[in-house]
Amino acid sequence: MEKIALINILLYFIFPLWIIAGFSDWLCHRHTHLEKNSGMKESLIHSLMLLEIGIPVSVGLILEISPLLLFFMIFMFFIHEITAIWDVSYAIKYRYISPIEQHIHSFLELLPLCALLIVLALHWEIFIAMFSGNLIDGKPILRLKENPIPASYLLPLFTGIIFLLILPFIEELWRSVRLKYK
Repeated sequence: MEKIALINILLYFIFPLWIIAGFSDWLCHRHTHLEKNSGMKESLIHSLMLLEIGIPVSVGLILEISPLLLFFMIFMFFIHEITAIWDVSYAIKYRYISPIEQHIHSFLELLPLCALLIVLALHWEIFIAMFSGNLIDGKPILRLKENPIPASYLLPLFTGIIFLLILPFIEELWRSVRLKYK
């Protein structure tokens, strides 16, 4: 029963809130006219962060969690956090980051951590086995989930990711590139 509760918290609370926070961050960038101040470099950093966190989340939704995949997810979480620090350190020199945007950034840092902690709780045995150096569990490293997440969930989730994260941040990059090479 606890596993079902954790899965539901991850799928129906954390992921939707995370998408809303990401879209809200884009709205803040648009409001401060990112393309006119921090510009293309900050927008490229945002694209990098989307990849750093989007790839592990996507594969975690589709593939069976293996020790190597779990290690990859943990590693990418820390890479994403380092990039987030670089992002704010760069942006603060060129544009105003409001308290609202700073608060949104808090969500964008904590929600991936919460998601990762839930994945660790759901796959605790695999996590513990990693400390013994066991990154291979004897099964194929990349394999589809034995009990896949239903398409009726994944389709709306990925649609939201495309329309509320990927396309807005592509638009942000486009604004920045267009202004730079105008």
